[in-house]
Amino acid sequence: MSPTRRFLFPVLAIAAALLWPSSDVTAQQSESGPAVHKSNAIAMHGEPKYGPDFKHFDYVNPEAPKGGSLRLADVGAFDSFNNFIIKGEAAAGIGGIYDSLMESSADEAFTEYCLLCESVEWPDDRSWVAFTLRDDAYWHDGKPITVEDVIFSLDLLRTQGHPFYRFYYGSVASTEITGPRTVRFTFSETGNRELPLIIGQLSILPKHYWEARDFSTTTLEPPLGSGPYKVESFEPGRFVTYKRVENYWARDLPVQKGRNNWDEIRYDYYRDDTIVREALKGGDIDLRVENQAKAWAVDYDVQAVRDGKVILAEIPNERPTGMQSFAMNTRRAPFDNRLVRRALAFAFDFEWTNRNLFFSQYTRTESYFSNSELASRGLPTGAELEILESYRDSLPPEVFTETYSVPSTDGSGWPRDNLRQAFALLEEAGWIVRDMKMVNAETGEQMGFEILLSSPAFERIVLPYIRNLRRLGIDARVRLVDSSQYVNRIRSFEFDMIVGSWGQSDSPGNEQRNFWGCQAAESPGSRNLTGVCDPVVDSLIEQLIAAPDRESLVATTRALDRVLLWGHYVVPNWHIRIDRIAYWDIFGQPEIVPKNGAQIDSWWIDRAKADKLSRRRQTADSNSKATE
Repeated sequence: MSPTRRFLFPVLAIAAALLWPSSDVTAQQSESGPAVHKSNAIAMHGEPKYGPDFKHFDYVNPEAPKGGSLRLADVGAFDSFNNFIIKGEAAAGIGGIYDSLMESSADEAFTEYCLLCESVEWPDDRSWVAFTLRDDAYWHDGKPITVEDVIFSLDLLRTQGHPFYRFYYGSVASTEITGPRTVRFTFSETGNRELPLIIGQLSILPKHYWEARDFSTTTLEPPLGSGPYKVESFEPGRFVTYKRVENYWARDLPVQKGRNNWDEIRYDYYRDDTIVREALKGGDIDLRVENQAKAWAVDYDVQAVRDGKVILAEIPNERPTGMQSFAMNTRRAPFDNRLVRRALAFAFDFEWTNRNLFFSQYTRTESYFSNSELASRGLPTGAELEILESYRDSLPPEVFTETYSVPSTDGSGWPRDNLRQAFALLEEAGWIVRDMKMVNAETGEQMGFEILLSSPAFERIVLPYIRNLRRLGIDARVRLVDSSQYVNRIRSFEFDMIVGSWGQSDSPGNEQRNFWGCQAAESPGSRNLTGVCDPVVDSLIEQLIAAPDRESLVATTRALDRVLLWGHYVVPNWHIRIDRIAYWDIFGQPEIVPKNGAQIDSWWIDRAKADKLSRRRQTADSNSKATE
């Protein structure tokens, strides 16, 4: 499952809801092939949670009132409303103007329910999938959404869209119209259980709008969509406002009930996160998802928080944390050497960093799938061991004999023992110390590299790491560039080391090809930032994608996780198992928060709270003027 979602709002999580009856799936045996299923929903494994007659998701309030405005912030600037191409910086929230064929639930591992479609069909081997569109779905200009739009969208994204789409939808061999409102996708492989679901994620674009325009270029002409919002007003690089579509065609569908409750959503752009926090505290924006531990610990100590006007919520979640790390570009020396990569991990003093910079809020990451059952642990056993045994001759022996763990320290800031181990590994890799410099034993060239950053906030974290690298005699430096240059360099793999991250879901699948596959390693714009190209990894990815049930998916994912960890492609950073949200006390929220996150698009303006806050602000302003 792609970690990239179309949501207009942040997606946060806590706990699962009670189970509903499984979806009513009809199946009939084909005379020439496997049984064909037809339903309103499809699950990666097992049966959907919600039945065919479900009224709404458990984690929404179907009676949530509509109205009010939500003011959010983004950092940087934007120069385009085309979020499907590699060029430009797309406006925040633009995904909310589009609908997809199906909608994922937030309280299941990976299940989708019909949105633009009224039914979905597939055979047992999932070699194809067919969608029958609703006859009442239409674009914002009133024209109906057709099967021609669906086929056009896939072709356009694969030929002119971001390279991601060529990977993600690369297994679609053909498309055909099989009925007045039915379109069928045939795949180039069988047994890939995820393929019907990733087609369900396809954002549908209007053919009659885009066929007369150049899709491959940036644009500031608000595009035509069919979703719950459309662009209302904007000023490039400063703000963009979205207006709720009053007659949105899908507003009463079960998958949309209780969601998209604001009449208006506005994103204001700021120079950096520090200014965004001040904007929140000053009442210029309504909500912020905080991603900096220091800021959460000290920057919100203001009267509005002490008075309860601003709420600081810490919401536990059960999402896989993914991997944030110091990511090394193995396309370049010295990162093409596994021993060197492993040595560099010993120079990062997480314990000191966590205590002195993060107020001990974080946990060290030791898996690409931390905080989930997908994470490898201990030594391989059972089904995971059986999978790995077939690759034993191609894997480091540590995969079978050692429990993977990241280097730890006493937190003193002087990791002497760790640096000693790093020296030993570097010497084994052909590097020696000469004149207080780590140099190549053959060429005499000093080891040196840049850590590329786009945010000044990360300098305080990277600089202590650089200090320890220099203690090893390595000429490590920080290079801070603007966001546009950073994006271009990442897309073309023009970097040595970055702070890289890979989000993960409960049902990893085809996106792993884009993360770690050999083909992606040589494809500019892919997410294979480290340049992993390992036949074992490629094979494990294909096994993962073809996993016939949840148990085999978990075992194969753990095997992939373990092989990636022992490849030492990254220096793992940290994660947190809560979501930190600062917001003004004007919101109503559903009682249930799903395991995948507090769905902010299901919140609403609580008029009583908003009026009360307004009166308190007026009183405070009056008292302030009286004092003056």
